[in-house]
Order: sequence, then structure tokens, then C-alpha cells
Amino acid sequence: MKELVYLDHAATSWPKPPEVVQAMMDALQHAGANAGRGNHSMAIGTGRMLIRARAALAELFAVANAQDIAFTHNTTMSLNMAIQGTLREGDHVISTMTEHNSVRRPLEYLRRTKGIEVDYLKVDAEGQLDLRELEQTFKSNTRMVICSHSSNLLGSILPIGEIGDIAKRHRAVFLVDAAQSAGSVDIDVKQMNIDLLAFPGHKGLLGPQGTGGLYISPDLDLEPLMHGGTGSQSEYSEQPNVRPDKYEAGTQNTVGIAGLLAGVQKVKSLGTEYIWSHEWGLIQTLMEGMGSIPGIRFLGPSIGSPRTGLLSFVIEGEESAQIAHRLDREYGIAVRAGMHCTPLAHKSAGTIESGAVRASVGVDTTEQDVGMMLHAMRELYGKR
Repeated sequence: MKELVYLDHAATSWPKPPEVVQAMMDALQHAGANAGRGNHSMAIGTGRMLIRARAALAELFAVANAQDIAFTHNTTMSLNMAIQGTLREGDHVISTMTEHNSVRRPLEYLRRTKGIEVDYLKVDAEGQLDLRELEQTFKSNTRMVICSHSSNLLGSILPIGEIGDIAKRHRAVFLVDAAQSAGSVDIDVKQMNIDLLAFPGHKGLLGPQGTGGLYISPDLDLEPLMHGGTGSQSEYSEQPNVRPDKYEAGTQNTVGIAGLLAGVQKVKSLGTEYIWSHEWGLIQTLMEGMGSIPGIRFLGPSIGSPRTGLLSFVIEGEESAQIAHRLDREYGIAVRAGMHCTPLAHKSAGTIESGAVRASVGVDTTEQDVGMMLHAMRELYGKR
């Protein structure tokens, strides 16, 4: 088998840093108890690890009180907690055409079952909103504005601070999906007027799958997505009203969170500015090198413009799935093809029928990895 060139970091970062692997092994061996479910030393030690992880995330996102961060299994769970915990019958929501199905499907479910209204704002070829259109879309019953910080298809980065200002002026709750930005783009929830921030552990934060979180503004009181045991106030039949217990029913993924803590520490040691610059540079190299391929079209921001570490493209006359298949089978290069769980963004990009190929880099991706991708693409499609 050929050595794997992994260019699918937008789905899940890999390989994980050695520190993450070691932290998870240590947790399995030495911190296997349930936090908050006992007063013995192992349970207390596990609880302290959760506190450290929450504090590290709070520092990364400029959250004043770490108790306002609830651990979840992934961004999808975080978004469902935020959306279903906030919206009620008759509410109006403003979202965008770049949203992942983790936003769109909960919204469409609530449209069917509770009669909420939803407007999905168009984006241009660079993946940007018209902020004037955003202003004009507000209604008297607009309850929430939802947007992806960065599109998982286009790589575009929205002006979250400006959108947050607009949402605040209209007294709407602002929910940000940071699936593609957490760990590589600076996020300050106070400065950006973010009320709810959904983020994964397994992508830019370098942790394992099954981890993530939701920042919940202290000014909000969400209905919990799940009810059950928390280890606190067990004598009551209702969910505790203290944070984060209110939103963390059931046994935590403590082994995963130990890995997440190590991943966040790695991100903080490198700095988001370095990570973004590294990934951006690799994508620019990829765009420059593939630009001469006949019939190729890149999606999202043009070369030289800000974008996160991914590049989606189509080649006229070639099936996206076949391109990805050949890269994998003939060159050992892992990319992703298809709809990327974001049909609205594909509709905006004009690729709803064809899908697209997405190559995405990470903090450990090298120039050699990008060079191998360029070599493969030139051999396969450079002389058609």
C-alpha cells in the first residue's frame, strides 16, 4: 500500500499529535472514573482534567467564565442544542447559503414541526454575504442569526464581528458554526458579539472524534437537549439549573476530552496566526500549481484572498468522485468528493449536479504533501 497523503483535514484532522495520543492513553489508565459521580481520588482527578480542558477552551475563545462552555460529542450536537434550545413556534431565523446540513436540517425540522420561518441569504462567488441584504431581512419576530464562520466547501471566511454587531442591534441571538475555523482563525466571543459558538474537537483543535462543545452566553437560558444524570442535585426530578451540568446529562467522554485538552494546548503553543498562515500558504501553492490544468475551476475566494485551509474544485468533463477515487487508488492521496453535506453551498457555486473535489490541509501538512498532490493532478489531468 502506498504511504497515505492525507488531505482531508476539513473532515477530521489526522494524524493526531503524539501529545493527544499520550493524553488519551494516560486517561484510560489513570483517569477512568466518572467526574462528579464520586468523591474518591480518581473521580476528583478526572473532574480536575475537565476543568482544565474547559479553561483552555475558554482562554482560546476569550470566554470570561469557563462554566459557560458545555462539552458535546461534536459540532452537530452543539448546533442542535443551540437551535432547538432557543427557537420557538413563530420565530424567524436568518441563515446563509453556505450552511452545513447540521444547521439546515434542524432548521427545516423546526420549520415543519413548529412553523418557524427561515431565510437563507445568498453569497457571491467568493462566498461573501451582502451585509445590506442581511440588514433588510430582519423582521419583528427575528429570533436568531446563524452562520458558518468558514464554509466547508468554499473556504470563505465571513466577517463575524460585523455580522455580530448587526445581530446585536436587532436584538437577535447570534449563533456561529466554527467547525472550519476553531483552532486556525482567532475567535473572541465578546468582541464579535457571539451568543452561541458551536465547535468540534476533532478538526482544527486536533482532538479525537466524539468531542466538541458549545459556548452559551450567560445572558441566554437554553432548554437542554437531553435530560438525565449529572451527578449534581440528584435529589430533584428536574435537570439542574447550574452550568455546565444543565447541558451535560450522562457520562462524559473523559478520555476524548483529555485528548481534546492536549490538542488545544498544542494549538495554543503554535498560535492560531501561525496555523492559519501555514495552511493558507499551502492552499495558495496548490491553487497556483493546479491553475494550468485544462477546464479546472476553483470554488470560493480567488488566489491571494483570505480563506481557511481547504480548496474545492471541479474539472470540466470529469466526475468528482472519479477524480477522488483515482487520487486514492493510484497515488495514495486522500481527498473528499461529493456534496460535503452542504447542498445549499453547492447550489450557490453551481455544482449541485456535479459535486466537487475538496483537498484540505492541516497544521502538519507539508510542502511535500502538496507537491505530491500537484504531481498526481498534472499526470492525470494536465494534458487532456
